[in-house]
Amino acid sequence: MKVLIVSDTHGRDENLELAVNREAPFDMLVHCGDVEGREFYIEALADCPCSIVSGNNDFFSDLPREDVIDIEGNKVLVTHGHYYGVSMEFDQLVEAAREKGCNAVFFGHIHVPVLEEEDGVLLVNPGSLAFPRQRGRRPSYAVLETDEKGGMHVEIRYL
Repeated sequence: MKVLIVSDTHGRDENLELAVNREAPFDMLVHCGDVEGREFYIEALADCPCSIVSGNNDFFSDLPREDVIDIEGNKVLVTHGHYYGVSMEFDQLVEAAREKGCNAVFFGHIHVPVLEEEDGVLLVNPGSLAFPRQRGRRPSYAVLETDEKGGMHVEIRYL
């Protein structure tokens, strides 16, 4: 299974379109928030099952605050992260994932790519396709692929 993970597009679709076209075909798209009203466009663009959560800039949105999805037997918490203090540390986020029985969490908000494991929880932040904040400020996203045993292999990719 191949999953495209994006975040913080802030209503700017050009780099999202580039990432979708570069990575197609994929089986699922996960957006970790701050779509700014573009959720229907994103779902149509992806043309596959999507999990899209609300971010701190998704005012008046009907999107869920978070989602728990299954990826080949892996339970994954999808959230924007701002309710869990991710700008400072990931402890609350890891605790929330563990409480929900998740072995991975996909999040956004900080506009910086993160790929690490903490207390048995895989943390994935794809960075931002619109306003990257890491050194070099290259727009980024993540691609997850599962192996035959359901193992998750994630890579941060840059435009």
